Amino acid sequence: YDPADVQRLLPRGLRVDTYDGMAWVGLVAFEMVDIALAGLPPVPHLGTFPETNVRTYVRGPDGTPGVWFHSLEAERLGPVLVARGAYRLPYFWSQMRVTDTPRGIRYVSKRRWPGPRGIGGPIEVEIGEPIGFPGSLEAFLTARWRLFTVSNRRIRSAEVTHPPWPLHRALATEVGIDLVTAAGYPRPVGAPLALYSPGVPVAVTTPRTVARLPG
Repeated sequence: YDPADVQRLLPRGLRVDTYDGMAWVGLVAFEMVDIALAGLPPVPHLGTFPETNVRTYVRGPDGTPGVWFHSLEAERLGPVLVARGAYRLPYFWSQMRVTDTPRGIRYVSKRRWPGPRGIGGPIEVEIGEPIGFPGSLEAFLTARWRLFTVSNRRIRSAEVTHPPWPLHRALATEVGIDLVTAAGYPRPVGAPLALYSPGVPVAVTTPRTVARLPG
């Protein structure tokens, strides 16, 4: 995207991060497995569910790179309520399904609450060869160790810890873009850059205030 298309959707205090002069928006579908609060065991069944987010890449007030989430869809209502309350993240409760295909994976989501209800759509990818040494663009998109939120005129940040993502090339054979356009973006042009990862363990800290916005 043109960086101006992204910057106009960001809160004060965050600026769009670019690669070769262009901004990027990610539609990221994955599965959370055995999530748990620090020091507690995962809740059987409830701690494993599909999730899809729309994200972009930003710099915080001190220039630190991170991620800004426009929306996060999740199948379990409990984690949605916790994340909305504790992290002030824009989580949405959605009807979701993940199925294996002969050559890859298919995700389908349909938003339940809060509105607008019914948006979502399919995401299907064919999984290709492993990327032995990710290029600089792949690193720009995936090596992000911080997320930002805004609440009560405060920019808050949480650290995200995980090993480097093992990446594969992928081919997006179907991409529903309702969630991207619902975030306020124009329809994307051209084929998306698709990547696949078998996953890594992830830990997220409690958000802390990093800047105060003027009233």
